[in-house]
Amino acid sequence: MRTTLFNLFLLSSSVFAAPVFIGTGADGIYLTDFDAATGKLTEPKLAAEYKGPGWIEFHPSKAVLYAAGSPKQEFPDKTGAIAAFKIGSGNTLEFIGETSSGGKGPCHLALDATGSTLAVANYNDGTTSTIRLAEDGSFGKLATTIIAAGSGPTDRQKGPHAHGVYFDKSNGFLFMPDLGIDKVVVYKHDAKTSEISVSPPLSTKAGAGPRHLAFSPDEKHAYVINELDSTVLVASHDGKGGLKEIQTVPTLPEDFSGKSSTSEIEVHPSGKFVYGSNRGHDSIVVYARDTETGKLTFVQHAPCGGKTPRHFKIDPSGKWMLVGHQGSDTISVLPLDTATGKLGEPGSTVSAPKPICLLFGK
Repeated sequence: MRTTLFNLFLLSSSVFAAPVFIGTGADGIYLTDFDAATGKLTEPKLAAEYKGPGWIEFHPSKAVLYAAGSPKQEFPDKTGAIAAFKIGSGNTLEFIGETSSGGKGPCHLALDATGSTLAVANYNDGTTSTIRLAEDGSFGKLATTIIAAGSGPTDRQKGPHAHGVYFDKSNGFLFMPDLGIDKVVVYKHDAKTSEISVSPPLSTKAGAGPRHLAFSPDEKHAYVINELDSTVLVASHDGKGGLKEIQTVPTLPEDFSGKSSTSEIEVHPSGKFVYGSNRGHDSIVVYARDTETGKLTFVQHAPCGGKTPRHFKIDPSGKWMLVGHQGSDTISVLPLDTATGKLGEPGSTVSAPKPICLLFGK
């Protein structure tokens, strides 16, 4: 059950415009308000100072926000840090503490359904870590650190590069796209101990560079966006950690010849559409999704409103998409047609330093 404090946080955020927390590659976490009636954002303001808090996530039941970044004081082993912040009245953030990420270059976080395990993808050394959390959301021990073995054919694939972590709804498995070894590594998850162990992976095309993953609402299908060859891999999911490729589609127009790489992927809450971001082409690719087979059909390449769309997020109503542009230090709002899946022209655009992660405060 959610605590009273977290309930108050959710209530306060629904009475007024919805808060959006912004993880950045700059000096801290920022906060803006989003009006779903008008599609407008307020100018972001610094909510908490911290060095490079790129990826941020909420605890599932406590008023706590976690951020992957650089430690206030360097750890002896030179690892990255995970910071915890208490969410207070008015969505203020109060620094609680930090712990080692278990590896170097933490870039992605996930919390399990019980709020007892925090998983971390450490890009620089390819380590996937799990951290045990106390009942109040504070940090416990480092439960597991695993480095996947292997490499790939490109210059960026000389070793493993863990790039994302995702728990399934059963809470029994953790999925980790590894850009360096062209695999989505699957781990069995023990919620009682927060320990993980290796299970059979999904292999992508050599040189694809899997980056992020999104499940369909029913979790019968998974969508893996490949950074290096700008594709999306569609896989069936058996509900027991097993993934099997059924389709791979391009994210770029056939006639595009410039440099581009992908970043984020998201399935619309309705399950009818899938979206991916192209950095370089600076667009959002839109696909229609067959809800039975999971296969994708191209719909649109939509201009994203800025340079280098590192991250995007569909708002809870499903009618808007917020896109964070790392290259132009801006966030734009695009209207979303829930009947066709198409995105409209970028509207409200605000300044934010190196936005990396956008997180709605419900």
